[in-house]
Amino acid sequence: MKKDLHPTSYRPVVFKDMSNDYAFLTKSCIETKETIEWEDGNEYPLVKLEISHTSHPFYTGKMKLIDTAGRIDKFRNRYAKK
Repeated sequence: MKKDLHPTSYRPVVFKDMSNDYAFLTKSCIETKETIEWEDGNEYPLVKLEISHTSHPFYTGKMKLIDTAGRIDKFRNRYAKK
C-alpha cells in the first residue's frame, strides 16, 4: 500500500440534520469551525446537514421534501448568462 495516502486526522464529529434536529456522533476527518456539546458532556466539532436518513423521503416514506436553498434559484444562478 502507498504510504501517506489516507488522512490521519480522524476524530469524533457530530453531524446534525437541521430540518429535524437529529444528530449523531461518528468519526470523520472533515474540517469545521463550529462545535457542539454532546450528551456525554464533551465538546465535538459540528457539521450541519440539510438532509439525513431521518428526513429523506426515501427512508421516511413521505414525499414532502423541504428545499432550503431553492432549486430554481440555484439553476438560474448556475446557468445565468455572464
